Amino acid sequence: MNELFIGLMSGTSLDGMDAVLVNFGKTPQDIKIMGHSYVPYEDAIKEALLRLHSPNTNELEESLIIGNTISKKAYEAIDALLKKTSITSKDIKAIGFHGQTVRHQPQKGFTLQIGNPALLAELSNINVIADFRSRDVAASGQGAPLVPAFHHEIFSHPTTYRAILNIGGIANVTLLNPKTSVSGFDTGPGNLLLDHWSKTHLHRAFDENGTWAKEGKLIKTLLDAFFEDSYFEKTAPKSTGRDYFNEAWLNKHLQKSYAAQDIQRTLLELTASSIAKAIDSNISEIYLCGGGALNIFLVERLKTLMPKTHIQLTDVLGIPTQYVEAAAFAWLAKQTLFLKPGNIPEVTGAKGLRILGALYPA
Repeated sequence: MNELFIGLMSGTSLDGMDAVLVNFGKTPQDIKIMGHSYVPYEDAIKEALLRLHSPNTNELEESLIIGNTISKKAYEAIDALLKKTSITSKDIKAIGFHGQTVRHQPQKGFTLQIGNPALLAELSNINVIADFRSRDVAASGQGAPLVPAFHHEIFSHPTTYRAILNIGGIANVTLLNPKTSVSGFDTGPGNLLLDHWSKTHLHRAFDENGTWAKEGKLIKTLLDAFFEDSYFEKTAPKSTGRDYFNEAWLNKHLQKSYAAQDIQRTLLELTASSIAKAIDSNISEIYLCGGGALNIFLVERLKTLMPKTHIQLTDVLGIPTQYVEAAAFAWLAKQTLFLKPGNIPEVTGAKGLRILGALYPA
C-alpha cells in the first residue's frame, strides 16, 4: 500500500522553504518523488533569522513572530505542491516540518528549530510532525545529523561502501559501510560562509558554479588558520551549525587585508578539504546532494582531493539532489507516525533508538 507524506526543509542557507511530496511503497527502495515546490524567503525574513542566531534584544518575541511567518510560508509551499500534483490534503498522511534552526547547542542540552506546527496543522488540515531533534538531545545525543537514518534506509548497498554527502549551509556525511554500523556527522561549513561572502561582495545570493572562487588564489596561511579550529579535531559523533560557523567566526580570522576573490577561493577550499579529510579513503562511491552539489568548482575540488572515489549526484539513485533533505523529513514523519525510531545512536551519540518528533493532529 502506497502512503503519501510531505517533507518540508528550510536549511542553514536561509533561502526559502522546500516542500516535497513523497510516495512510500512496500519496500524502502520503493520510494517516488511525486512533486516539489519552493517558496523563497524575503530579505526581511532572512535578516530576522540571522539576528536570531545570536543573542539580541527581544529575541523571544521575534522568534515567535518569525516562527508564525515561516509556518505560513510552509503552508504556501504545501498549497502550491498539492495544486501542482492534483492531490488533496486528505490524501496526505502527515507533514514532516523541520522548522528553522536558530540555536543548536546539544552540549548545553538543547536545540531550537523555530516554527509553529500547530498553526501549520490548522492551515493545512493535515497531521504535522515537528521538533524532531529534541528527543535525541534529551537522550544525550547531538540531535544531528538525522538524515543518515534515511540515507541508510534508502541508499544502502549490500556490498559497496558508499557515502552520501549533503552540502547545505553545513556539510554532513553519511558513511554506509555494509560491513559495519552506519556513521555520520557534520564535516563543517558547506555553503554558508561562501554564500555570506558572495552576498557581501557580489551582492548575489551565491557564487554560481563557484566561478568567482575559481578566479581567486588560495591563501594557504588563512586556510591553515581555519583548520586550527577545534571543531575539525573532534571525533564523531559531532554536529555544528550557523550559530558556530558564521560571519563572526570568519571575521576573527580576517586580520589581514586579502583580495575578496582570494578569500572566496580559500573558503571553498575549506569546505572541500574539511570534507575530504573527514571521509574514509576506502570509500568506493560518494553521492552528492544539497545546493553545494551544483557548485561545479566545488565538485571539481572534491574529485581532485579524492581521486580514487567515484563522485556523482544522488539523482542516479532515484532522488534528485535538491530533494533529498526534504524527503528525509517526510520519511522521519512516517517513522514517527508509525511509532518507529528515527535516529541512529552511533551517529548522534544518543543512549539508544528513539521515536522522534511531536504530533500536531489535523
